[in-house]
Amino acid sequence: MRILLVIAPLLLVATPAFAFDLKSPAFGENGSIPRTYSCDGPDRSPPLRWSNPPAGAKSYALVVEDPDALSGTWVHWVLYRIPAGTQQLPEGVPGRDTVAGAGTQGVNDFKKVGWGGPCPPPGSAHRYVFTLYALDSELTLPPGTSRSDLRAAMDGHVLGQAELTGRFQNRRSR
Repeated sequence: MRILLVIAPLLLVATPAFAFDLKSPAFGENGSIPRTYSCDGPDRSPPLRWSNPPAGAKSYALVVEDPDALSGTWVHWVLYRIPAGTQQLPEGVPGRDTVAGAGTQGVNDFKKVGWGGPCPPPGSAHRYVFTLYALDSELTLPPGTSRSDLRAAMDGHVLGQAELTGRFQNRRSR
């Protein structure tokens, strides 16, 4: 009698992150971001609210990107160490390293700390993707951290994520 031994490869599948809700009272999903939040206006960060985050979240991190930028994905905001009990960010988070109740801010692709609003060239609308991560720890990154360093630090710590996409079109020439 012959015995056939089959060894199947082990497939490790990461558990998908828990999805929760992220919204803004300033614009809806795929809606137009008002000029107030762009370089054509006062360039304030928009208000954000989230609900139904995963249990066990010890902090949040936020990254805002424009995947339609001519030079490749453009980073508009990096914010982390958002306190666990927080479920909203007010309009106009100051461009400081650390903001009480809001967290620690990283550097964006404008080479500044804090929010840098939509500022595309005239033409077609760009998408601005707000991604909020619920983390199982409080990251110990210094102010001014880049998006890539934040993502490396978050690896293995993401409990869930929420996304909101807004659009902005510059119809004026600069």
